[in-house]
Amino acid sequence: MPTQIETPEHLGDVVRQTRKALSLTQPQLALAAGVGVRFIVDLEAGKPTVRLENVLRVLQALGATLSVSSSEDSQTQVGPK
Repeated sequence: MPTQIETPEHLGDVVRQTRKALSLTQPQLALAAGVGVRFIVDLEAGKPTVRLENVLRVLQALGATLSVSSSEDSQTQVGPK
């Protein structure tokens, strides 16, 4: 089921929860996504200035996608593939 994401902190929480549900450590996720461990730490902490390109890599490594709906629907979703 899609999850509505409204803040960088919420995105970080969802990434952390998904990573833990997959029994991955931060270094394992970083390696799978081709990013640094520091990036995973920052993303999970809700840092608002992380690079979108790297966020998409992490989501792909977690088996998730990012979808953006119109303002009429007023939701941005991250959900499993």
